[in-house]
Amino acid sequence: MKLEESQKLEGAESCSALSNSPKSLRKVLVVHASVGSGHKSAALAIQKAFDMLDAQAELESASAAAMGEPIRPVPYYDVEVLDILQFGRIVFNGDNTASMFTGATRPFYDITWRFILTGRLLWGGGTIWARIMFPKFVEYVDKVRPDAIICTHITAANVAVSARMLLNARFPILCVPTDYEAEGLWPHRYTDLFCVANEHMAETLRARKVPEDRMQITGIPASPAFSETYDAAETRRKFGLPPDKQVVLFQAGATLPRPYVHFRNSIEEILPYIHRFTKMHMVVVAGKDKDYAAHMRREVEQRGLSNMTVLDFVDDMAALMAACDLIVCKSGGLTVTECLCVQTPMVLMGRAYGQEKANVTMLTSTGGAFHVTTSRELLDLLVQVSKHPEITSAILTNASLIRRPHASFDIARATIRLIDADCDELSPLYRRHFMHFYWGHKPAHIR
Repeated sequence: MKLEESQKLEGAESCSALSNSPKSLRKVLVVHASVGSGHKSAALAIQKAFDMLDAQAELESASAAAMGEPIRPVPYYDVEVLDILQFGRIVFNGDNTASMFTGATRPFYDITWRFILTGRLLWGGGTIWARIMFPKFVEYVDKVRPDAIICTHITAANVAVSARMLLNARFPILCVPTDYEAEGLWPHRYTDLFCVANEHMAETLRARKVPEDRMQITGIPASPAFSETYDAAETRRKFGLPPDKQVVLFQAGATLPRPYVHFRNSIEEILPYIHRFTKMHMVVVAGKDKDYAAHMRREVEQRGLSNMTVLDFVDDMAALMAACDLIVCKSGGLTVTECLCVQTPMVLMGRAYGQEKANVTMLTSTGGAFHVTTSRELLDLLVQVSKHPEITSAILTNASLIRRPHASFDIARATIRLIDADCDELSPLYRRHFMHFYWGHKPAHIR
């Protein structure tokens, strides 16, 4: 389907063209950055939610037509997922860049993430990002004329704000942080809506002078698959797991192996003791790292560990997670969100830095997760869970208070609402700045 010419109008006319037009096509860009897998996973979850809402609307329209009711146009959302790094003046590999801040360099990343522009001096937004690095994205936005842009990474958000300023456009921009704290470089003053994980994050944005009506607590978007109901017994049969034991899942596979070095070392350090857990069965998911999978299988065979299984990449990860009794994982935003959605207690393993430290702080302060930093602590915790499996019940109850399994749908509906809303031509959202710093209030959380 093609956009009508009325949808190509600039300024205020572009805000109402779709709502007054009989045409039902609406263009939405969901922009991430290929730095790890979480930002893209969140973007794909939002795209999936739009697809499911479209299908639901079509069914409702067909049902109304069958009842003899007047047929109304069904909005169709053409949702495109983009990697902002592919539009850069200099195209670089985000995964490789992220890997530079692991190991001995992690504290430097921690300082950058948690202390830069998170006090009273704050970043508002501006055209600097697009002018210097991303003019190709501005050209693309000018070409497709989106009705909204949803951003799951700060770079995407800042470039989207830049493009809107440079084009004098009026489409809404939604920011979707994929961790349980908002980094200091989000474009605070030029964002139509922040879709945040919980009230903890909303407190942060209030101190940064983000108006209340530009915040919505939606949760972090995970694939709808993680909110479905699965037959645990059938899933265990599929993967060859015992039906009568506590199954502990170690999520050791990742797009970026380097951040998982310490995590994997901790798993190997407890291997000599695994045979003692006669009531437990351990599952290690190696993902697409075939070398690591082969190495772990050799270790399991040499040690004669009949209560440990090593899996490669798993397509139906949601079903496997739901079938387990405990998940040991790193504290990435999407990873912990998926654990919350499948309602399986989690153990956050290892020292955390940057946004992962914020995730650990939030989850442990609410009692929604265990946290261990060494293999010895992990071993002691597994012993306690084996002896007293009921201790995970409290974790699960507390986690339910912050669980938001329908986040992707709430974000999609919020986007639709903003597309349908009237534009305020005098709104400060549309002021143009090359760069904009401003003074905020006292930070809500000590960093």
